[in-house]
Formats: sequence, structure tokens, C-alpha cells
Amino acid sequence: MALNQALSGLNGAQADLNVIANNIANANTTGFKGSRAEFADIYAVSGVNLSATAVGSGTRMTDVAQQFAQGDIETTGNSLDMAISGNGFFVVNTGNGYAYTRDGAFQQDANGNVVTQDGYKVQVYPYSAASGSVDTSTLTNLNLVTAQSAATPTTTATITSNLPANATAPTLAFDPTNPATFNNSTTFTVYDSLGSSHQATAYYVKTGTNTWDANLYVDGQSAGTQTLTFSSSGTLTTPANGIVTYNSLNYGNGANAQALSVNFSQTTQYGSAYAAGTISQNGYTAGALSSINVDSTGVVTANYSNGQSSELGQLAMANFQNLQGLTQLGSASWSASTASGTAVMGTAGSGQYGTVQSGALEESNTSDTTAQLVDMIQAQRDYQANAQVLSTDDTLASTLFSAVSR
Repeated sequence: MALNQALSGLNGAQADLNVIANNIANANTTGFKGSRAEFADIYAVSGVNLSATAVGSGTRMTDVAQQFAQGDIETTGNSLDMAISGNGFFVVNTGNGYAYTRDGAFQQDANGNVVTQDGYKVQVYPYSAASGSVDTSTLTNLNLVTAQSAATPTTTATITSNLPANATAPTLAFDPTNPATFNNSTTFTVYDSLGSSHQATAYYVKTGTNTWDANLYVDGQSAGTQTLTFSSSGTLTTPANGIVTYNSLNYGNGANAQALSVNFSQTTQYGSAYAAGTISQNGYTAGALSSINVDSTGVVTANYSNGQSSELGQLAMANFQNLQGLTQLGSASWSASTASGTAVMGTAGSGQYGTVQSGALEESNTSDTTAQLVDMIQAQRDYQANAQVLSTDDTLASTLFSAVSR
């Protein structure tokens, strides 16, 4: 009987060593969660007939329990690297359903999808421009290629400047090529419906006391002339709201005709020298994706080369009633099972879910190999002790057989 008991002990110690070896082997695996071998004793008789003198029949491994303790967070600086601080998993689409991972070492595939190292597509709740929020009723792939910023044509511009009240009205007819025919000018950039840029210039010509002509030219084409009238205190009185609309222009490049409205409400006429002030307009060219930002709640924002930004969605998070019931798939990912229960979906930073840290990765929770090595030494001693039991039992049996044979 001792042989069988020792054999079960050897098998148990070997299984324990295997689990520890796997933990140590994955000490540098991003998002890896270590395991622990768990054992139970064996009795050859049922509990009803168990006597006080019954001897156990050895041990058996009952479970390899996963340990979901938090791993250390390591900063990488790569915006596609993401770590979860706290509970939850990233949700990924394997093509055959959803899987759940703590490995946030994501990358971009040939189609622009953000994927895991195994090619599983990272899932987000899509952003709805109509509602101005994310739609948590559906999941979609996080895609960066489709995240381009379309061109927006300029429709309005605002000019803040000061026209000198003591300026002298030109005596010659206005000619944009002759500086002697205008007092001052302001140049700014506008964009058409294709995102092409054009140079617009407002030429100011004093026509009388407190009155000016504002002539607008775009790429050398005249968009018309509008009159500005100022009060004796230097504020604009005409037009009343400060907004003038110029004639529509056609650039001949395939873009839509463009009519510009210019807001002069902040333009003044004081006795000081001309001051160009500030100029703003609401158009911009098409932009390519230049970078992404991910905040602590998992909201992914795309930044474009034209200075614009837009939300692409919010990272989907999942958690489970029974983490031990998850099925390991490898690559620090799991799938749901009957034992784990259905995934409870949500977003980072809310309820039971941890926060997301961009530009960082979660290290293996077995990266402290010292503790693993101590466990390995203990398992090795257990193995040696059971081997010694085998040797001792063999010696006793040999001695007994020798005594009987005499």
C-alpha cells in the first residue's frame, strides 16, 4: 500500500512542479495569470465505514486554480499598448466568437483593425455622432484606416483688427495690385469642399469719415465689396451684427462654389495704428490619422494631421461571476464557459471594472520568480521525500522476503 501512496505523492509533486514550471516559463508573458496546483487526500473506504484507524491512500490533484491577481504595470510609450488596472478583460473577436484577454500588446493589421498578437480584433462600443455618445448596445472592430478626417469647406471667418481712424482715404481707384489704392489688408487661408486651400485677402479702403470698404479677394478673384461703418467711439455700427456675406466664387477645380461670410463685429476704428489682430475660420483640409489617445475609461480618440480629432469608440470590458470557470485559450486569453457564466459587459472606470492605462502593459503576475522558486524547492523536496518512501518500502519488502525464505 505504501508503494501506491508514495506513487500518488510522486505524481502529485510532479504535477505541482509542472504548474510551477509553467508559471516561471511565462514570467515575461504580458497579461499572463499564474496557476496553483491544489490537492486532496484519498481514502479507500467511504465516510460511513471510516474507522479511527483507517490509513489514507495517498493524494490526488483536484484542480489547477488560476490566480487572477493584478500584475505590475510597465510603461512603454506605445499608444496601442494598453493595460487594465483592476478587474475586467478586453473583449476580442476571434472570428468564431468572443474571447477575453489581459494582454494589451495590440497592433494594427493590414486592414487597419487593432488586433492582438494572434490576430483577434479588439472590440469597442461605436461612437454615435447623432447622439454624441457611445452605443453600448453593439460591438464593432476598432479600425484606424476608416478613421480619416474629411475636408470641411470654409463658410465663415472672423476678423479681429483695428483700422486707424486717422487714415487718409486713397485718391486712386481701388486696385489690389497697387498698395497706393488701399490702406491696409488682412490675409488668411480658406478651404473649399475638396479640402484645397486658397488665399483670401481683405483689403480695407477708407472712403470717408468712419466709413471703409472691405474688398475680399480669393486667389485673385473678387468676391465683392462691403461697407463698414463705425461710431464716433470706434465700434462697428454697420452691418448691425457685424456679419457680411460676399459673392460666391467658383475655383474651377471641381469643388463646390463657395460663398464666404466674414464677421467684422470685433473690428474697431481707433486712433491707434492698424493692428491685424486675430483671424479664425471654420474650414479645414482632409486629414490623415496621426495618433490616437485612450483615456482611463477606454475612450479612443483619433488625432488627425489637420488638427482635428474625433472619438472612434470606447473599449468594451467584460467580467465574470466565476473567474475560475473561464477556459484558458493561451496567449493570456480566455473564453466563457458554463462554469464561468455569461460575460458581464461594461466600460472601464465604472462599476466593477478597472481603468485603462494607455502606453503601458500589464506584466505577468508570476514575474516575481523568487516566490515561484521557493515553491519549486518545496515541490522538489516533496518529490524526493516520496521517492525515499518508495526506496524504504522496497527495502522493507526485500528484508521481509529474505526472512521468509530462510
